[in-house]
Amino acid sequence: MPGNKWNEITYWGIRASIGAIFIIHSLKKFEPSWQEWLVGIGLPPEMQLPIALAEFIGGIVLIAGVMTRIAGAIFSVILLGAIFHIRWENGFFVSQGGWEWDLIMLAAVLFIIAVGPGKISLSRIAKKIPKFLQ
Repeated sequence: MPGNKWNEITYWGIRASIGAIFIIHSLKKFEPSWQEWLVGIGLPPEMQLPIALAEFIGGIVLIAGVMTRIAGAIFSVILLGAIFHIRWENGFFVSQGGWEWDLIMLAAVLFIIAVGPGKISLSRIAKKIPKFLQ
């Protein structure tokens, strides 16, 4: 991402915000009641821990700026599942249980995949991290 320090600070803010949102949303997914909710929407209860951990750990790595593209790819799969498997029938608007918010999150995650970790990141500080892990 070319540009000045304000671009980098803004990009880190976007990355950190998305990471924080996923961390906060993951906390509810560790509760036993969320396993019951998964069964109610037709997913196996064994998916609880992988989804919760993916969101929690993925949020941390986004904020830190390492493995951002990998976390973004995993979040994209989760968000596409939320849009098409859970919310599609409710329509677009979030006020009606729709997929509007998930689409915004998906756009942000795809942006993170395209840009990578940015200059304000552990990947930038520890230059020995292979590109595919950035």
